[in-house]
Amino acid sequence: MADAPTLAALRAAAFAAMENAYAPYSKFRVGAALLAPTGEIVAGCNVENSAYPAGTCAERVAVGAAVVRGLRHFTHVVVATEASAPTPPCGICRQVLSELAPECLVISVTRGGAEAQWRLAELLPHPFTPSLLRDE
Repeated sequence: MADAPTLAALRAAAFAAMENAYAPYSKFRVGAALLAPTGEIVAGCNVENSAYPAGTCAERVAVGAAVVRGLRHFTHVVVATEASAPTPPCGICRQVLSELAPECLVISVTRGGAEAQWRLAELLPHPFTPSLLRDE
């Protein structure tokens, strides 16, 4: 578990990213912040598109930004929303996170101060893994 200052920085990064979300259709802005073992924090926000399936969730934007920086492992992900209840990542984001952060702690926070935590394995107990791509 990250220390209190690091968790505060993760929450702040996720909320700051949420402010930049492009969500004109759903009006559901989301920010996400990943913590790498190096201590680096990488954030992302959701980006919607009028062709709805072309939109991208905040968690996957953060993963893409981290991979561009050469980061491939994460210990924590914080998801920030304006919902009244903490919101876990969607199924696609859970699958993407399982590739690079199978043991990560997922923390969901709201503007109203509600918070929930899960291990990714609780949210996605049977991910599709690279080992399933091979006949081993």
